[in-house]
Amino acid sequence: MSVLFTFLGRPPRGDRSYQRVEYTFSDGRKTRPVHFLGWELQSITRPARVVVLGTQGSAWDHLLESDIRLGDDGEAERLAVIEAVERSAVSQSMLDRLAPLLSDELGRDVRLLIVPYCRTLTEQAALLRHFADHVDEGDLIDIDVTHGFRSMPMLGLLAALFLRRVRRGQMEHIWYGELGPGQGQGTVQDLVGLLSFADWLDALAVFDHTADYGVFARLTGPSGEWLESAAFFERTTNATQARQKLTTWANRPDRYPSNDPAVNLFRDTLDQRLSWRSATNRADWEAKLASSALEVGDYLRAAIFGLESTVTREVLAVGRSPEDFAAREEAGKLARSHYPGVRELAGIRNALAHGTRDRKLARTLDSPENLHGALQKLLAQVLDN
Repeated sequence: MSVLFTFLGRPPRGDRSYQRVEYTFSDGRKTRPVHFLGWELQSITRPARVVVLGTQGSAWDHLLESDIRLGDDGEAERLAVIEAVERSAVSQSMLDRLAPLLSDELGRDVRLLIVPYCRTLTEQAALLRHFADHVDEGDLIDIDVTHGFRSMPMLGLLAALFLRRVRRGQMEHIWYGELGPGQGQGTVQDLVGLLSFADWLDALAVFDHTADYGVFARLTGPSGEWLESAAFFERTTNATQARQKLTTWANRPDRYPSNDPAVNLFRDTLDQRLSWRSATNRADWEAKLASSALEVGDYLRAAIFGLESTVTREVLAVGRSPEDFAAREEAGKLARSHYPGVRELAGIRNALAHGTRDRKLARTLDSPENLHGALQKLLAQVLDN
């Protein structure tokens, strides 16, 4: 289902109504001169449901008489609202009696909703709840922030983010009608593109928590499949394949989409997050991956990559290939026999992988702080050998 949310405020002090404005869209389309942009948007976007949000003191009377005439059927209800607006005392029950009349007039479900003034966090949270109450899973959503308090554009953007998460809503447009310098002329901007910045921020937050750069795949267009593949190989502790995929991605001229303005804000940050691939050899790749895994609390992968880095370094030191399985087996046994830190790290790796609880490790595995501290110390020790 498609839903249009539109805010209703009050005309400037001293004015009896909003100015009548002819709005121009970015594609050159023009509206008819209207006082309230929401009514014009619903005729253009044709949503199944229109939800008008306003306070007890919003210009509900103006909404009902400037661009839409209800006729004699709604006269008593309209007069009651006009009187209540003067006292900033419009009630939800008054609007509930008018909503069916507007639904009949416009040919779609119309809901008129009293919302708080949103001056406190509690009231702002209540507004978001109102949004969620009128959206079903997967709905197509437009939000019009033209009218209402000056804080409403910020709250409207927050509502868009909220609905995408809690209702998996698909944001189609965030409309803002801007009054131009010419009398009665305005432009309509679509601010939905701002959500792309939020997408990048979300991806960075997930990455910083999980070290999984596969979350950037959908933001980087067709090249994202290489990031997803690299992330898979890293999660399966195959640093060589992960680096190959990352290098292929980094060398693609289209690794970032050219039509996303948000990219320029975030590409340096992402490149920095993936800089481990520039290390000189496999032992260094694995050492960097061990450190990054420890940073995000992925203790098993931190232990695995720490051990693999130690083994790789031993293999390289004797001139063997780090891809030689037999050489790695031999180097691993030598490292565990020569370096106590490697034995301890292997013990932690085995305990985490198999769920065993060696009595010697009881204190280490007793808390995140103990485990993090032990791994940090052991990684510094074995990687410096």
